[in-house]
Amino acid sequence: MSEYKFIKWFEDLGKKDVALVGGKGANLGELTNAGIPVPPGFCVTAEAYKYFVENVRVEDGRTLQEWILDIITRTNVDDSKQLQENTAKIREKIISMEMPAEIAKEIVDAYKKLSQRFNKDAVYVAVRSSATAEDLPEASFAGQQETYLDVYGEDDVLDKVKRCWASLWTARATFYRAKQGFDHSKVYLSAVVQKMVNSETSGVMFTANPVTNDRSEIMINAAWGLGEAVVSGAVSPDEYIVEKGTWKIKEKYIAKKEIMIVKNPETGKGTVTVKTAEYLGPEYVEKQVLTDEQILEVAKIGARIEEHYGWPQDIEWAYDKDDGKLYIVQSRPITTLKEEVKTEEAEMTEEMKVLLKGLGASPGIGAGKVVVIFDASDIDKVKEGDVLVTTMTNPDMVPAMKRASAIVTDEGGRTCHAAIVSRELGIPAVVGTKEATKVLKDGMLVTVDGTRGVVYEGIVKSLVKSEEEKAEGKVVVAGAPLITATEVKVNVSMPEVAERAAATGADGVGLLRAEHMILGIGAHPIKFIKEGREEELVEKLVEGIRKVVEAFYPRRVWYRTLDAPTNEFRELPGGEDEPEERNPMLGWRGIRRGLDQPELLKAEFKAIKRLVDEGYDNIGVMLPLVSHPEQIRKAKEIAMEVGLIPHKDVEWGVMIETPASALIIEDLIKEGLDFVSFGTNDLTQYTLAIDRDNERVFKLYDEKHPAVLKLIENVIKVCKKYGVETSICGQAGSDPKMVKLLVRMGIDSVSANPDAVELVRKTVAREEQKLMLEAARKRLFE
Repeated sequence: MSEYKFIKWFEDLGKKDVALVGGKGANLGELTNAGIPVPPGFCVTAEAYKYFVENVRVEDGRTLQEWILDIITRTNVDDSKQLQENTAKIREKIISMEMPAEIAKEIVDAYKKLSQRFNKDAVYVAVRSSATAEDLPEASFAGQQETYLDVYGEDDVLDKVKRCWASLWTARATFYRAKQGFDHSKVYLSAVVQKMVNSETSGVMFTANPVTNDRSEIMINAAWGLGEAVVSGAVSPDEYIVEKGTWKIKEKYIAKKEIMIVKNPETGKGTVTVKTAEYLGPEYVEKQVLTDEQILEVAKIGARIEEHYGWPQDIEWAYDKDDGKLYIVQSRPITTLKEEVKTEEAEMTEEMKVLLKGLGASPGIGAGKVVVIFDASDIDKVKEGDVLVTTMTNPDMVPAMKRASAIVTDEGGRTCHAAIVSRELGIPAVVGTKEATKVLKDGMLVTVDGTRGVVYEGIVKSLVKSEEEKAEGKVVVAGAPLITATEVKVNVSMPEVAERAAATGADGVGLLRAEHMILGIGAHPIKFIKEGREEELVEKLVEGIRKVVEAFYPRRVWYRTLDAPTNEFRELPGGEDEPEERNPMLGWRGIRRGLDQPELLKAEFKAIKRLVDEGYDNIGVMLPLVSHPEQIRKAKEIAMEVGLIPHKDVEWGVMIETPASALIIEDLIKEGLDFVSFGTNDLTQYTLAIDRDNERVFKLYDEKHPAVLKLIENVIKVCKKYGVETSICGQAGSDPKMVKLLVRMGIDSVSANPDAVELVRKTVAREEQKLMLEAARKRLFE
């Protein structure tokens, strides 16, 4: 099979051939020669691309390479619009040029030989891009180029190879190379042509648990149909955790698999997304994808591959429904794991005694002495490094939360106070255990796993050691700096975390909460005002807000005025006059309180005015729980009384967190708004009549409920009409599944928890690329 100049069969390749066929091609050759069941195929080498660009000439006589490099040299990669336009021009040119006959002849001949292996004139193949530095730890190009599935016929294969070549010049890939210092003229691309697996089930496998960094576990994600659904994040897959060696299936999570990706049944080419219930039957939506026997088969072949490479692997696999066999279609190293030496302690997982299980609300491991408190008056009992255990935290407990090594609560879901604050502080938390305050006693030593939602008896040294090693320094492999049209911002509750939040690279602050700044001053804010200490209150607000706007400058910071329910104020000195309300969440809070106690709202506006006068022009004011245009009008009047001019000094916006505000959005806009932000925590509970902190009904709490989505979609549509910016700052903004929906609805920005910014940015980038691809394909086939 060595008669070709531009083609290499998998059998002729190994991991040493990255420069010739890229990481993807080299790995497929390595796996093939290691006896791993890999669908057969060949690589159109990087030499073919090099020959193409250096020999094909454009209209003015220059080679394609000279023409491309001339455009790139004149492109400012930091100018997003120019970068997008110029790289699109390059891709269009590559696709339009005729492939040299000598390359085309070899590709067609190799494709025929591949088809003959299956006694057919033509077979379905996948054509995948493989950049010559792709999947290398020092140059991670993975995911920057294109993959085409269910390609059929000689002409289709030739077309897709050219499209893979063109994808070397996406805006994202070009920006990445420029910022990483790669010479554009020396980065080439190979195209992998591989027999398609007619996937019945497929997915990905990590031979080390990527969530817990546990090398003794294999994590398998599985879904129906083609693996693209799992890799792209289009579907929530089943998740299985298998212990190496014992081959015990430790955990199973059976997901709702509403959709699947399959070969287009009408054209026979390309793929389409279909509803699982319609394609396979309703019972398949929540049916376990892999049998237990298949789970172990996948896990064991993953262990074989890891052993061959000597490093944990990220593997794509599929079961072919034609022959029922398991195939491996890709393997690459997990580059985010660090080297670690296994000790006897690290193998003690079977001996760990589980005391409690709940919802993992803030990731990480925390260990220490239990301190149970039921009231904010007891927070002084919590010392540095203790594990705070309570029914549910409230803002008065924040000083104790900051000292805790971990937090465990009886009540709450992933949007409760304990969860939100813990994630922002970077403290492990387990919520909704139902009986933490009964099972855990003062003085007990425990280890809290905030990732899995488990509390263990005693100090589990292996878990604590692993966490300490993470804190000392992770091996970080830089990914491509992502350019997204949708801004990715961050939520901030406390000024103390401003620098940590800014370090995430977020595009700004979509929600700066006032509650912790005001409640943290030690007394009811009205008490300050009644005692003639308003200046002291204003100055404390100025100090707190300044830390955030300074850390993010010139990135925008949206400050939400006070939104504390009466039960949170009552415990403060001076709070004895707070009313007793049957349901404080539906009571005197948000802008309602602000307008009834204008002296309090005025103090907030004075603080912001002072910062504006200091030169901080990156502040926006956001009013919470608005349900009527008059509330906006009155708030503006109060702001202007202290010299703060809406729309001139500060951007002006409102929270959309009630069905009322969503339904009258046009009336609110007419009062004058620069932006709106969805508070999905409240919007969901008010729309569905569900207490989000009640574990008995939390299973019914769903930000993606059709009613909630319809309200959000309508608001975005109306705001687009009037040029009003839209954002989200509720907990749903940290959920990749929700983020995908919002990007498709056209939201302008997403504000996530600090720990979720990176994941959300990747999700946004992927979804934006999908939208562009879908639009391009639509134009192509119209």
